[in-house]
Amino acid sequence: MIICSNLSFSWPDDTPVFDGLSFTVGSGRTGLVAPNGAGKSTLLRLVAGELRPASGSVSVDGVLGYLPQTLPLIADLTVAEVLEIAPVLRALRAIEGGDADEAHFTTIGTDWDIEDRAKVVLGRLGLGDVELDRPMGTLSGGQAVSLGLAAQLLKQPDVLLLDEPTNNLDLDARHRLLDVLADWRGSLLVVSHDRTLLDTMDRIAELHRGELRQFGGNFSDYEEALRAEREVAERNIRNAEQDLKREKREMQVARERAARRASNAARNLSSAGISRLHAGNFARKAQETAGKADGTHAQRVSEAKARLDEAGRSLREDQKISLSLPQSNVPAGRTVFLGEGLRVRDVFADPGVDLAIRGPERIALLGANGSGKSTLLRVVAGQSAPDAGEVSGADGRIAYLSQRLDLLDLDRTVVQNLRDAAPELPDDKAMHLLARFLFRGDRIHLPVGVLSGGERLRATLACVLFAEPAPQLLLLDEPTNNLDLVSVGQLTGALNAYEGAFVVVSHDERFLAEIGITRWLRLAGGRLTETAGPEVR
Repeated sequence: MIICSNLSFSWPDDTPVFDGLSFTVGSGRTGLVAPNGAGKSTLLRLVAGELRPASGSVSVDGVLGYLPQTLPLIADLTVAEVLEIAPVLRALRAIEGGDADEAHFTTIGTDWDIEDRAKVVLGRLGLGDVELDRPMGTLSGGQAVSLGLAAQLLKQPDVLLLDEPTNNLDLDARHRLLDVLADWRGSLLVVSHDRTLLDTMDRIAELHRGELRQFGGNFSDYEEALRAEREVAERNIRNAEQDLKREKREMQVARERAARRASNAARNLSSAGISRLHAGNFARKAQETAGKADGTHAQRVSEAKARLDEAGRSLREDQKISLSLPQSNVPAGRTVFLGEGLRVRDVFADPGVDLAIRGPERIALLGANGSGKSTLLRVVAGQSAPDAGEVSGADGRIAYLSQRLDLLDLDRTVVQNLRDAAPELPDDKAMHLLARFLFRGDRIHLPVGVLSGGERLRATLACVLFAEPAPQLLLLDEPTNNLDLVSVGQLTGALNAYEGAFVVVSHDERFLAEIGITRWLRLAGGRLTETAGPEVR
């Protein structure tokens, strides 16, 4: 169990992240969702003890395991050292060699079967062929993530925290992770934008407006609950607006009626020959009566306004990037890229890779981590020259979104980078464009180097997609890795409206299923082949 009580935390510049946050996470699988920047990773770090709260408390009942989003990559460490079992293995080897030093037995404790347990865990995560003395630097990014998870599982934790565990995993590795988590019997808290993973959860915890709300069921159930909430909120707003209009109308009618009565009374008193003193008394009483009635109606109008404000606050206004890609219609028969016999070092097998992209094709490029997908994209983009083979294509621009998000100048601001990409873009259109990517006010003047992963992706998208001239071919390398779920939906909609060709590398099955892929290619063993799309879990 995880218990947080009145948790408050701010960054060193006094930017608040949490203020009086309280919640409990019990046994079972919990998915933690929120927009980028809401504090999901910060919350996991507080629970893990990497950060200290300004006030409040965090307690974890049981052994804790924590897999951060970014793993420290120390190339010289061995697999055994990353698994934190190297001292036990050395003690076991010493005893096997005849060294009966008591210190060895103390080091081993009850872990006499640690090597067998490690191999079982590694095997479940697809690392069965990885030797314990293998250096970390020889592993791919996806293998490193799986190894980090194996290290946490070997602790046999009661509480397990995972921060974006599928980001660098290929499809097979993702499926293995899902299988492992399906058997989880402790308390699991997962930060993820992976809808397939979130649909395996028992509940969804949402960080929203500084509070954590929990919804029973998986992510699809959570989305349905939010839709129902929004319908109720919109209905309440409509009712409150009608109430306000009615109260304003009744107040106006009452004022007009009081004015007519006062005018009629004045004429009647004058014609009746009543003295000015008595007429004044009658007038004051009428004004007091009218004033009370007006005050009553004004109070009703004020209450109706308050109900409308309350209904408006209950309507969620999620931050969304508003994407509409530039017009770039590619004729059906036009060849935008042609590569024949492409060879790059030992990545592609003899006689090389052939790739033709014609018309507005929507191509998904699949393959295991390390198979050469990013290498092929760099060749198509013209950023890497093949060691052998022929490359040709149309004159249209090719836009490449690198997985490393290294295309922008880190020292220059967001708006300066956009200016570099689109120097002819008028100032007002540049500001409007950045606002659609959620860069408003002072945010456009931040250096790219200080942005979060999701912000840097949004800035890179703006500069790549709207550089001049408009691209006829988009190359997207894991574009959803750093996007929150709302923004993934916006990117999906934008790609569906795009009229050019694109090649996307992604292990997000839901994303691929929703962007109208017309052609599936797989890189395996240095060869590129046509294939069928994967079945969405």
